Amino acid sequence: MGRLKAGPERDLSARYADRFAKAGPQIGLEFGRLLELPESRAGNPQTRRREEGEALEKALPESACLVLLDEHGSTVSSEHFAAMIGDWRDSGRRDVVFAIGGADGHGETLQARADVVLSFGRMTWPHQLVRIMASEQIYRAATILSGHPYHRS
Repeated sequence: MGRLKAGPERDLSARYADRFAKAGPQIGLEFGRLLELPESRAGNPQTRRREEGEALEKALPESACLVLLDEHGSTVSSEHFAAMIGDWRDSGRRDVVFAIGGADGHGETLQARADVVLSFGRMTWPHQLVRIMASEQIYRAATILSGHPYHRS
């Protein structure tokens, strides 16, 4: 949810997306697109979460694997994250959507629809940093799955 303005955060996120776009096809993964949906302007958090969740659900490809990034989600290692992506690929899941919520997080309906809810730790992170971290971890997953030395255990 929301738009990332031009600047170093957008550039760094795009750099990792570009790296993934080049590394992924070799192992059967490809970058589809980045979709920035406007945040709700509703007057209360519950309505904002509901409206943003509805907008995201409308944009989801049919039968997409939905990964919500949320501070209340599970924390996993990079290796475990890579294994999850590999398992989705190997089981024929064509689309995996990584969703960063708005300022109020994700609503209950969307959380119930999610295949997994992940966290980058218990701290609250700004949207632009979460996008960078997600982009980097997706790229890192591709390098782990391909045996590239980018990731060191």
